[in-house]
Amino acid sequence: MEILRSLFLKSMRRRGAVRLMLGAWVAGGLAFWGTKSHAQNGVSREYQLKAVFLLNFARFTEWPSSAFENPHAPLVIATLGKNPFNDALEDVVRGETVNGRPIAVAHYSSLESIEKAHILFICESESGQIEKLINAFSGKPILAVSDLENFAVRGGMVRFITKNNKIGLRVNLGTLKASQLTMSSKLLRSAELVGTLD
Repeated sequence: MEILRSLFLKSMRRRGAVRLMLGAWVAGGLAFWGTKSHAQNGVSREYQLKAVFLLNFARFTEWPSSAFENPHAPLVIATLGKNPFNDALEDVVRGETVNGRPIAVAHYSSLESIEKAHILFICESESGQIEKLINAFSGKPILAVSDLENFAVRGGMVRFITKNNKIGLRVNLGTLKASQLTMSSKLLRSAELVGTLD
C-alpha cells in the first residue's frame, strides 16, 4: 500500500489532479467520481478521464509475452472508429512506460485496418458491428474496452459505465481469461464483475 501511495504522489506531481484521482481510486477502491466539466481542446472531461483509465489498464493488466514482437516492443493503446479522445490519449501517455516498454497510440477506422493493439477502445460509431468485433477478438490478447450498452455482458472485456455523471467499470472475467489477460485485483475490486474465471 505504501508503494502505491508513493506512486500516486509521483503521479500528482507529473500529471496533476486527474491522475491523482485515478490513483486514489485504485488505492482506496473508490469506484466513481464526478465527470462534469467543460470540454478542453474539444474533449469532454469524461473522455479525459477515460484516457487516464486506459493508461492505468496498461499498468494493471498483464499480457502473455507472445502479445509482443520483442521485449522492447511498445504497448499499443488504440481506438477503433470515430475517435472521441481527440489528442487526450497522446497527451496522457506521453513519456510513460509500462514494465520498460514505451506506450504508443494508434487510431484505426475499420477492423481490417488494425495492425497492432494491446488495448482497443471500441468507439460509439462501431455500435452496429459489436458482435462481429467481439468474435474477431475472441481468444486474442487484446483488452477490448468500450462504453457501449451491454458491451461486457455481450462478451467484451471492459465497459465504462456512467451513472449520475460518475464513471465506473464492468469487467467480463471469463473473456479476460480466454484471452490470456490478467487484470490486477486493485482494479477488479472496484468494478462490477460479470462472467467467471472457472
